[in-house]
Amino acid sequence: MADETQRGVSGTTWLETLRTRLYGRLLMLLAIGLVFMTLAGLTTIDPWVGIVAYAVIVAIAAITPDTSESGGRVDPGAASGELAFADAVRHFSDALPDPSIVIDRRSVIVHLNAHATRHFPGVVSGSPIAFTLRFPQLLSAIEAARLGAAQTIELHQTVPTETWYKATVAPLASGDPVNDGVLVITLQSLTEEKRLEALRTDFIANASHELRTPLTSLVGFIDTLLGPAANDKAARERFLSLMRGQAARMAKLIEDLLSLSRIEMHQHMRPTAPVELGSLVREVAEGLHKLAEDSGTKLNVQVPDAPVTVSGDRDELYEVFENLIDNAIKYGADGDTIDITLSPDAARAGFSALVSIVDHGAGVASEHVPRLTERFYRVDADTSRRKKGTGRGLANVKHIVTRHHGSLSIKSQLGQGTRVEVLLRK
Repeated sequence: MADETQRGVSGTTWLETLRTRLYGRLLMLLAIGLVFMTLAGLTTIDPWVGIVAYAVIVAIAAITPDTSESGGRVDPGAASGELAFADAVRHFSDALPDPSIVIDRRSVIVHLNAHATRHFPGVVSGSPIAFTLRFPQLLSAIEAARLGAAQTIELHQTVPTETWYKATVAPLASGDPVNDGVLVITLQSLTEEKRLEALRTDFIANASHELRTPLTSLVGFIDTLLGPAANDKAARERFLSLMRGQAARMAKLIEDLLSLSRIEMHQHMRPTAPVELGSLVREVAEGLHKLAEDSGTKLNVQVPDAPVTVSGDRDELYEVFENLIDNAIKYGADGDTIDITLSPDAARAGFSALVSIVDHGAGVASEHVPRLTERFYRVDADTSRRKKGTGRGLANVKHIVTRHHGSLSIKSQLGQGTRVEVLLRK
């Protein structure tokens, strides 16, 4: 009696499985049926041949298991041990602090935790891992891990942003032949570590390049003071003044390099705090008023009465406008007036504010304009040094605006001044 009951339950379960498969493939079967009806109506095939062919297709659809059925999802009739193992695997994966993906013996994804879904939105359960994570070294590591030894590799992707991961592929033995072959892939982000490493290397290269000249000058001055000018008071005062200037230049170089490094380290993270641009622009202009006055330049600031708010980092945006206005004062002072204008920018899709800084000075030759935001680039190195420029101000501006998902444009012609525009978003 018990055997008959068990057979009845198994038969019911089997019928439910067939019904579930057919329901899941209903749209496909309807489309195929419509094709057969069309062909029969056009007398392309015999109606009875179409009916038989369609019945065979329906039968195949009913008996062929889904990928998910053969993977991590356990059938309703599975043994309690298999169910417990599958649940344990899911709970284990969900508890990990890093992205985790579980694949079966056929390398089909059977589960991925919330971290994996966030980091790899294109990866979906039920699909072969080779279809969604196209890393040849990962597939090789999966094959090697099936032999019983955990594998650790590094993955690097450049789209949509450049990221690095340390991937560990390890077999998850269950002691049950049914579940053998299950692998757990964990991915630890190395992006910040790689960025810091690149920034350290870049900083050392840039610092050594830029500090070499002032250091050489300092050594020369010190040697002169220790030698021929040891007892020459006038020469000593002159050289000490020059040394102070070189030391100040080195300090400014280091400050700019550190600032740029900090910006690049968080380049991929857009700041989201609200910033009211009107008060910010006024504050920057007031801070540079004395410098403009000393150079015989007037700052003409035009800001709307209504608040103009964008998303960003206030300190970084302060640096942007301070740098741009400072450059206008230094290199466009012979134009007497610098126009600083803030306006809501409804004309350009996606942007909510436009800040323009216009000087009416000597301007820059057109061949130099595209390179102004390059690190270390100077149109006139001697003039830049005299005005205490380091060649990194506009590079900092460009990186900050990029981090804010904004737009920076520079237009200039010789004798017609320079116009810089910054577009920002809410």
